[in-house]
Parts: sequence; C-alpha cells; structure tokens
Amino acid sequence: MRVLLLGANGYLGRFVADRLLADPAVQLTALGRGDDADVRFDLATGSPGALTRFLNAVHPGVVINCAGATRGGARDLARHNTVAVATVCESLRRSGCGARLVQVGCSSEYGPSQPGSTTAEDAVPRPGGPYGVSKLAATELVLGSGLDAIVLRVFSPVGPGTPAGSPLGRLAEAMRRAMQNGDNELKLTGLGVQRDFVDVRDIARAVHAASLSAAQGAVNIGTGRAVRLRDAATLLARVAGFGGALHELDDPHLGAPPAYPYPDGCGVWQQADVRTARDRLGWRPRISLEESLADIWMEAACRI
Repeated sequence: MRVLLLGANGYLGRFVADRLLADPAVQLTALGRGDDADVRFDLATGSPGALTRFLNAVHPGVVINCAGATRGGARDLARHNTVAVATVCESLRRSGCGARLVQVGCSSEYGPSQPGSTTAEDAVPRPGGPYGVSKLAATELVLGSGLDAIVLRVFSPVGPGTPAGSPLGRLAEAMRRAMQNGDNELKLTGLGVQRDFVDVRDIARAVHAASLSAAQGAVNIGTGRAVRLRDAATLLARVAGFGGALHELDDPHLGAPPAYPYPDGCGVWQQADVRTARDRLGWRPRISLEESLADIWMEAACRI
C-alpha cells in the first residue's frame, strides 16, 4: 500500500511515520516543508495543480494529513489548517489516484463541554477560538468533498515529544526547574481543568487503523476519561520523585505561570465518547497516563 504522509515532521506526524514504517505492507512517502521530507511542498501556498501532478505520479492508495498549525493568529491558522486542506481535497478530486484521505482533526472543533458530559461525534461543534474554527472548517471541507475520507478528532495528545507549551509539558518543565533549584514547593494555577489525555503512540495506531478501514465521517480518538490536571500533576510528581508540595493559586495574577491558559478554547472540561473508534476502527487506547507522564518526565529530566 502506497501512503503519502503530509506533516511527517510534526509532533503527531513523527509517530504516525514510525507506525507506518513498521508495517512491511506500507510504502511511505513524506511530503512537507522541511529539507528532510521526501518531497518539499507547502500546502498553505502550493497550488492544487502542482499537488495533483505529484499525486498522479506517486499514485498513493492513502493520503494522511497530519500537517497544520496550533499557534498563531487567525489568518495564519486559517492558511495552514483550512486553506491547506482545501488544496489537498481539490487535488485529490482532480487526481485519478482515487486515494483515501485520513484527516487528523482535533477536539477543539467541539469547543467547551458541560462538566461531567461525554462528547460524541454528533455533538454540535462550538469552537471557542480561532484554532478550533480553522480545524472545524477543514473537517467540513473534508466531509463535504465527496472523497473516501475520515476525520479523526484527536483529544489531548501526551507522551514523548510533548511540546513544552502544552499543559503537561508545562508542568514537567516547572517541576524540572523546581528540582534543579532545590525548591520544595511548586506553585501553579489552572489545575482544575480536566482533559481527555491520549498517548501520541495510541493516536498513531488509530491513524494506521483508519488508513486500513472503510469507515468514513468523524471519529473521536481519546480514552473516554477526563483527568483533572491537579491529579496529573500529582502523578507526575510521583513519577519524577518530586517530594515537594504542589500549591494551586486561585488568583492567576499572583505571579505563577498558569498551568493551562485554555489555548485550545475548550474551557474546563472535555471527555470523548470513543465508542465509534472501538466499533468502526477496532481501536482502543493501550498506554496509561502514568506511562505517558514517565516519558514526558524522562525528556524533561535530561535537561537538568
């Protein structure tokens, strides 16, 4: 099976590439903006015609799109998350390759949820910021394209390579600094936030499963369990061997960096309904949050 992977050098894309390369039945080609891509192409500025010619030359059976931006202004997010996907869809429509499209979406498309609720794929999306809006627009483009396509709405990714600006990456970095400085306490804000954390390696397995399945539409990828950031911090402290006290500051103006400033626009709670992934992809998460945190801490500890 020939697979074209877009965004292979990103946080999720690297693990998807590793998963695909482990499958002897897959012939992988990576397309991206970096020098280490097999083919250099910028989806945000490249023309559908140029991408169509490449698709006709490679003739992939599956196109996986992990490319996109998580930060920046509304204009940049729209260009990298929406216009780029429009280019992919138009190129696939023009091409004669008939490839299946696996689009990696995100839970920010849903926006805030009621505490205690579980979000299924039929929930009405109400994104709370420009990132979620740009990703939702991409999903609508894919699902309305008439292509053989599936969108995986990934909840909060964790595990090795977790960006320092993410909630758990920020916690690990704060804990590293505290231990390096010999501090016996750590002050944080925003620990009441609850998210459905799913390991990036489990996400890669879901992408692989989606590429092999006939399922279409939107499919949630999460664990089905929301975890309070305060509990994740306690677990991280145990994994790291941090014996100091964790203090939560109620007032975000007291000087401590916020643990989670809600950049995803999802408010204080998100929890996925993952029955569709189980029933249509045969996928279940395997890696525990403790294992994910241990890997995050191992990377942080190397900087001590």
